[in-house]
Amino acid sequence: MEKYYLNKIKKFRNLALEPKITYLENRYYFAKRYCENENLIYPELRYADAYKYMLENVSINIDIGELILGKPSNGITEAQLEELNEIYPKVINIMENHGQDSHMTVDYELLLTLGTSGIKKKIEKYEKETKEESKLLFYKSARICLEAMEIYAKRHSQKALELSEKAEGREKEELIGLAEILSKVPMNPAESFYEAIESVVFLTFTLSFNPSKSNSFQQYQLGRPDRYLYEYYKKDLSENKITPEFAQVLMDFMAININRRIPRGLSSGYMLGGRREDGSIVQNELTLMGMKAIRDVKLVYPSVGLCYVSDMDDIYLKTACEILSEGHSHPAIFGDDTITKGLEFYGCKGKNKTEYIHSTCVEITPIASSNVWVASPYTNLPQLLLDVIYENEIESFEDLLAKYFDKLDKRIENNLKEQNELRKIRENKALFPLLSCFVDDCLEKGLDIERGGARFNWIMPSFVGTGNLADALNVIRELVFIKKKYSLKEIKTMLEANFVGFEKEYNEILNTVPKYGNDNDEVDSLVTLITEHIVKECEKHVTYYNSRLVPSVFCWEKHAYFGKETMATPDGRLKGFPLGDGSGPCQGREKCGPTASILSATKWSHKEFIGGVAVNMKFSKQLLSPDAIENIMTLIKVYIERGGFEMQINVVDKETLIKAQKTPELYKDLVVRIGGYSDYFVHLSKEMQAEVIMRTQHEI
Repeated sequence: MEKYYLNKIKKFRNLALEPKITYLENRYYFAKRYCENENLIYPELRYADAYKYMLENVSINIDIGELILGKPSNGITEAQLEELNEIYPKVINIMENHGQDSHMTVDYELLLTLGTSGIKKKIEKYEKETKEESKLLFYKSARICLEAMEIYAKRHSQKALELSEKAEGREKEELIGLAEILSKVPMNPAESFYEAIESVVFLTFTLSFNPSKSNSFQQYQLGRPDRYLYEYYKKDLSENKITPEFAQVLMDFMAININRRIPRGLSSGYMLGGRREDGSIVQNELTLMGMKAIRDVKLVYPSVGLCYVSDMDDIYLKTACEILSEGHSHPAIFGDDTITKGLEFYGCKGKNKTEYIHSTCVEITPIASSNVWVASPYTNLPQLLLDVIYENEIESFEDLLAKYFDKLDKRIENNLKEQNELRKIRENKALFPLLSCFVDDCLEKGLDIERGGARFNWIMPSFVGTGNLADALNVIRELVFIKKKYSLKEIKTMLEANFVGFEKEYNEILNTVPKYGNDNDEVDSLVTLITEHIVKECEKHVTYYNSRLVPSVFCWEKHAYFGKETMATPDGRLKGFPLGDGSGPCQGREKCGPTASILSATKWSHKEFIGGVAVNMKFSKQLLSPDAIENIMTLIKVYIERGGFEMQINVVDKETLIKAQKTPELYKDLVVRIGGYSDYFVHLSKEMQAEVIMRTQHEI
């Protein structure tokens, strides 16, 4: 890559390492106008007018030299902040909502082919076909919000022109070019690769502030760029309007941009590869460029997923493994065929079963048609076991299982009732007409996404600590009910003491009772039992909007949160230590190597867990053999062929992690994979750092 672009990427990468990300100014202008319009009787129009006022007035933030525009303003004045603190509670009192949002990808193809002007024409057509006041109000609010985004784009265009007068040389030309692009898109259909990327990023950025939420950042995903951008790339390449090098630069800046509008600790990115609806494989230059961006920017975002299928050319998986072997935490590898089968299981057809996104970490939602609440809520599986053994007299292992599953079933039912109540609150209080323009079937129904307009309204509860639960159950089965070495009362005494004074028993529990992850059918079958029960129980329930309850067994960072508040557990986990970091074996318990770990992790069916399955593996960078890449590829292929959903690989030295603990200022950009997402190691809590270090490190 040309030195000019290398220096540019380095400059903006460094800015993105410690970004200042605030949407307070957006909140100020929205709240100011919203409160001024308290006499507007229609909430749809009151919302839309305030949204437009916000985008007409919020500051435009452009740095000379950046190649993709769309990031929040630099802040808010003291006077504005004082006024905001006074007026915003009035807004939230009316609009505040709970539950999930933004775990999705919107309809970028609609934007790229029609532009906002074409979408407004669609809306006008729908308006002529209805006389229902509620629909007409929704359509009017949607049009106002689209017009607001157009104004916002033109303001960025004008700001770029103003800055060009201060710039020189190539940067002056770049700003003039960006001004021209944003004078055309997103209002009009994209006509070039550059226009298409900017249009997509600008829409995503504009959606990044949801006035209905007081405490959340939006983390919309960029979908499948090697699908919706590829025809623009091919056309520009054939007409000599772009070079592969500059296309890579734009992909890199698209990646950097995510880090400048979404704070660390979340997850945002895109997916690559996979099959189309007709069964053909998506594998092209942009698939490789999308992965290379990870290597180029070396940041926590983008969160990239490679959707792998067995007949994909090896260059794509090999590239992914080479990037991972260098110490990057992406891409994660997803089993495309398994996920497609899972989407079919939950009623997805046509493009909806092949056009999906890992909505943040590993949660799967259909692209352009979702209002899915992921990880809603998380359930601490080992804590439920503790509750059962402390609240009941247990007569046999079968009795323990029966009582456990009864408690789990009640928890699932009660959690769903709570989520359904939150859905009702959202329906009554929340609106998002701009988002609704890009989600099927909101426009067709004339219904805001927050009122049930989306095609899929699943709720996805996540069950954390599956490995801990299986290991704990196996310890109780073997030591209490089979060998009768200890009573359940004695086990509880050990737990209450956090195994202090019971070192011999602790060593026996940890090292002699089989653990999940070592290809042992005895304990692995318990994971199958647990997951099958969860699926069957979730199938019994219907969510608000008559939708599905879709389970997951991943944890984001909840394994650390739950671990901190959970006493010692029968599997040998000590008080306060994180629960298992995903759907695979618990930290440090894989004693028979990576192949055995993969075999254990695929003995149960993943396809029903579209809510997310995360299997973490860690390899030592120092111990990578000359054949390491081929060996890692083989492991991944075995995992995927056996029905594996997703695999996350960390290649980092324990010594490096320990050094980073001692001198964090030298390792600001060290990224590690956690329980479905990635984060900078030095920003993790001490407990989370210890958990990452303790994960089994394989030689390969």
